[in-house]
Amino acid sequence: MVLRIGKEGSTLTTVALALAILAGGARLAAGTTQDAGSAKNAAESTGDSATSLSDQTELAVTVYNSNIALVRDVRQVTLASGAFRLKFMDIAATVNPATVHFRSLTDPAKLEVSEQNYEYDLLEPAKLLHKYVGKEITLERSYLENNTTKREQVKATLLADNNGTVWRIGNDIVTNPAVESYHFPEVPANLYDRPTLLMSLENGGARKQQIETSYLATGLNWNADYVLTVGRDDKAADLDGWVTIGNNSGTAFHNAKLQLVAGDLNRLPEPARNRAMDITASAMAAKAAPQFEQENFSEYHLYTLGRKTSIEDKESKQISLLQGTNVPVEKLFIVNGQNYYFRSAQAPGAPIKDPVLVYYKFKNAEKSGLGMPLPAGNVRVYQKDSRGGVLFIGEDRIGHTPKDEEITVHIGNAFDVVSERKQTDYKKVDTHTWEVEYEITLRNHKDSAIVVQVNEPIGGDWEMLSSSYTFTKTGAFAAQFNVPVEKNGTAMLKYRVRARW
Repeated sequence: MVLRIGKEGSTLTTVALALAILAGGARLAAGTTQDAGSAKNAAESTGDSATSLSDQTELAVTVYNSNIALVRDVRQVTLASGAFRLKFMDIAATVNPATVHFRSLTDPAKLEVSEQNYEYDLLEPAKLLHKYVGKEITLERSYLENNTTKREQVKATLLADNNGTVWRIGNDIVTNPAVESYHFPEVPANLYDRPTLLMSLENGGARKQQIETSYLATGLNWNADYVLTVGRDDKAADLDGWVTIGNNSGTAFHNAKLQLVAGDLNRLPEPARNRAMDITASAMAAKAAPQFEQENFSEYHLYTLGRKTSIEDKESKQISLLQGTNVPVEKLFIVNGQNYYFRSAQAPGAPIKDPVLVYYKFKNAEKSGLGMPLPAGNVRVYQKDSRGGVLFIGEDRIGHTPKDEEITVHIGNAFDVVSERKQTDYKKVDTHTWEVEYEITLRNHKDSAIVVQVNEPIGGDWEMLSSSYTFTKTGAFAAQFNVPVEKNGTAMLKYRVRARW
């Protein structure tokens, strides 16, 4: 067998077969003739048995939202008897070899693993050339003769490949010659066209067996994204949930059973890897009916897709998670005071403007059209305008939310609602006691009445001496007022508090 590689390292051919293993890797579909041929030739070149995607009968991928996945790969293979080595090809390039679990489903007691190696030195043009340092190969170069381009082949020995090449051609030592292509007699045994587990096995059972390999791999992740479309009256909304799966594991997963695990998984620090992975993604999304079934699993939630799917390498895939219609929502206007307002005199008489925060609140309840435990994710909020168009009005992130819990989404600050506060009095009663009086003016320039929730973080051992609106002690150091403001109107909250530190 002779290999020929182009000058720029962009092509790699062989007389025996076309190797689709260009730098960057090729996606090999399960069951193709190319897969079977590559595995067969790789095995024949070393005397080892080999298995590739063409042998795969079942595939399950469980992805966690912490950049890790559990892969379960079942294959029907023909094994040698006695001691031999098996090349288990087409695994994730980001596999953690320490997590590999290999066993026979046909005759587990008679197939033993004595040793395993993870081979990740992948076949690339530059690596192939470097492996031939000290060896003779054939160089092909072109030249002009009578205005005609001709090619010649010469034998040369590669002396060094360090920041350039050094060759012995005949009696000359030549650096970086102009070469159009290189011809190699074979692929070195320690270069692999794809990530491979090399298993040393002892088989005392049948030759044809079904084997299962499970392992953890990084480079696979998922997250939830939600779209909340609020009606014009701010009373109801539709919630669409999506699962976005990213695959940067170095391999594709075809026709796989897909499961997702949501929760905060405790993991040990990852050891430093000795090779880098390219991280790119191409987005694809198609609206579909929700197809995930949810169940409790330990302290996590498991979401199982009711059909098989494929995830290509370097791909971002979206699948519908849930759809809620006419979910009751409440719009909140909130003003939050600051702790330091109550510790010293704040320019008495001069107004301080506080932002008026806007939220939507709804309950993850079955009667609201929801009720599925919601994985953490980003919520994008849209609302229809007066012409029926849909506009983006803000986004927020929610944490893992069980059923029957309330969700509050912050979309931004109010444009037409203004909050101004004045510290109208600041009095030191004794060494540890102060009295503070505030006047908070709320102006509503909207065409509808609203209620503004004012939260005051008072601190210390405090008591309310007087207030123009009823307050609720929402915490040891917090008071809350709900102040109604008419459309195009103004409301004023006045209160006096005594605090001891």
